[in-house]
Amino acid sequence: MIDIAILTLFPALMAFAAASDIATMTISNKVSLALVAGFFLVAFAASLPLPVIGWHLVAGGLVLGITFALFAAGWIGGGDAKLAAATALWFGFGHLVPYLIVTSVLGGLLTLVFLKLRRTPLPAFALGWGWAQRLHAANRGIPYGVALAGAALFVYPHTDIWQAALIAR
Repeated sequence: MIDIAILTLFPALMAFAAASDIATMTISNKVSLALVAGFFLVAFAASLPLPVIGWHLVAGGLVLGITFALFAAGWIGGGDAKLAAATALWFGFGHLVPYLIVTSVLGGLLTLVFLKLRRTPLPAFALGWGWAQRLHAANRGIPYGVALAGAALFVYPHTDIWQAALIAR
């Protein structure tokens, strides 16, 4: 049963974060907190050694520091910063670089798509959709949580936690 939680908790929370960012242009603190709490539950259930958990904490803290600085500079949203740090906690240093690379590629593609879509008028049938208007507004940011979640879902099957769940089956 715990292997099912290991295999589904993280992906479900990341998918929720992406959907929330699309719908509201925000990522709730509750999602990041659930990811942090979920990491500890899953790490102990998967019997990750304490030193490994410690290094995961260092990776998450490092990413939090960097993303907080980026948020303070106005370059990223606060929800994106916290989501990236919570995701780094799950990946540790072993999978952090691939995650950041895939996030950068997906984020760049997402930005190009939004810049292109924002040059065309919003279809008449979508004018009453608040979420569509937020996404289409030129003065709004990009829902980068989508890139963060997409990259996380791409990298997660390669992590120690995922592998521990498969071994437990």
